[in-house]
Amino acid sequence: MTSKEIKYFKGTHRIIPPSETIENNEDKCKTAGITRITEITHLDRIGLPVFSAIRPTSQDGAISIYGGKGISVEHAKASAMMEGFERYSAEKQDENLVTGTVSEISSKGNIIDIESLNLPKDFKKENLNLMKLEWNLCHDLITDEDYYVPSNAIYHPYVLEDNACQNLFKSNTNGLASGNSLDEAILHGMFEVIERDAWSIFELTHKNSSQIDLDSIDSEVVNDALSKFSENEINIKLMDLTADVNVPTIAASSDDTLLKDAGLLTLGIGTHLDPEVAILRALTEVAQSRATQIHGAREDTVRADFARTAGYERMKRINKHYFEDEDKKINLSDIENRSTDSITKDIDIVLEELKVNDIEHVLYYDLTRPELDVNVVRVVIPTMELYSIDPSRAGYRFLRV
Repeated sequence: MTSKEIKYFKGTHRIIPPSETIENNEDKCKTAGITRITEITHLDRIGLPVFSAIRPTSQDGAISIYGGKGISVEHAKASAMMEGFERYSAEKQDENLVTGTVSEISSKGNIIDIESLNLPKDFKKENLNLMKLEWNLCHDLITDEDYYVPSNAIYHPYVLEDNACQNLFKSNTNGLASGNSLDEAILHGMFEVIERDAWSIFELTHKNSSQIDLDSIDSEVVNDALSKFSENEINIKLMDLTADVNVPTIAASSDDTLLKDAGLLTLGIGTHLDPEVAILRALTEVAQSRATQIHGAREDTVRADFARTAGYERMKRINKHYFEDEDKKINLSDIENRSTDSITKDIDIVLEELKVNDIEHVLYYDLTRPELDVNVVRVVIPTMELYSIDPSRAGYRFLRV
């Protein structure tokens, strides 16, 4: 990989500022079917910028309104726009697919162990070798070899057109990421898979967490974001959810003590080698979640509907691990910042951390569409947990923690 120097460090680490990302790609929205990018910050009282990108032509099984968040208007607009590009690029493309059973595809080259993708708990594994599946050839960053991976783990939504082929699981967007370069997209796809893994382990065990003392934070940009919540009577609890893979994963839970709306008991998660960036990702995700619930515009607000039915106090009791203060807290300085000024170096650090925790493959598939020319990848890391986004697919890694 060609080394890419990180030149922008305000609230995120990117090779160019968000304003340049917008300038370079805004005219591509029409190609991706994005009809409008609109600011919805004003719908909430916090003031952290939130944008929505609307894409009416999204495939069945996918949402058509995407959120973007950040510490500035440029961050949030770029975030929404790039998510729209990700979703467009992740829709199924047939030109690189091959079909066949496990044994048929094994004769063509390396094949990933399908069971390492954490199949649903009711999946009949005895039928696995008889199933005709669609496959894509992915590159492994650890072995530097190519492996066939079921297309079901690559595309979203995953729509079968060949009646002879079968699904393995419900598709999702875990590890789907865009970037100003291919390497940048890969790094952020890795961060997302690690984030869902750490979050899933916490959901399954409630072991890998430590509350962060907000008074220990001396970052001006983080404290500015936190003050937007506290000044509006919204309590924030920050938790270090980092599990065995030592890449900081931070959760931010918010409790609106003024409105006491169960639907606004929101959670944000962020992962990055720089813990301050992880915190900002979590906080801005909270802001996005709140604005989305208030707006009521996205198609995936089922959780908030359930929460409001259950009630504010009951939801706080059910999720007390996210909302109750802990007796013992850690300082932010206890979490090491291992980030560098190079995308390539950051990738190497993350890969080494995965390898020492017995992860054997880190695969990516280049989803970049030539007509769009925006770098998009799907990162797949077998055995990593994703229970937090699909409770039917708990694996075995959580037993290590």
